[in-house]
Amino acid sequence: MRISLGRKEQTSFCIVDAQSVKNADTAENKGYDAGKKVSGIKRHVAVDTNGLPHALCVTTANITDRDGAILMFTSGKGNLSSVTNVLVDGGYSGENFAQSVKEIIGAKVEVAKRNELHKFAVIPKRWVVERCFAWLDKCRRLWKNCERKLNTSLQFMVLAFIAILLRRL
Repeated sequence: MRISLGRKEQTSFCIVDAQSVKNADTAENKGYDAGKKVSGIKRHVAVDTNGLPHALCVTTANITDRDGAILMFTSGKGNLSSVTNVLVDGGYSGENFAQSVKEIIGAKVEVAKRNELHKFAVIPKRWVVERCFAWLDKCRRLWKNCERKLNTSLQFMVLAFIAILLRRL
């Protein structure tokens, strides 16, 4: 399931990432993310440089980051029309992904990679999407996927972002 939020603000950057979340035993849709060793769902988020969402998508955890991002871009095409650059991490690298993004929203993909392994460093602009996931994790209902349907998980993400935006008023 996917949803796009109705934001028409002019931006040039979009930052994309995915978060794997464990499922409760009541969840109907399950997948296994072998990279993070998590059985559950995966939340795909496209945010602007302020951390505000432009498009959201929820899939099972076995869907790759690239495939989930393509689903998200397809559903949120209207909200991402002003985006010229998409900033992603190393999990989204590949010519096929970059070409698909170019065809769907007409944006160029920039991959931000770490220079050295096993050493912590803040990657410029990438921290914005990680902060966005931290905001979502503050919502008690979202720390673990307790919902039976993917669409319900998606709607709770939307409600969490609405609460975040209302607090900013």
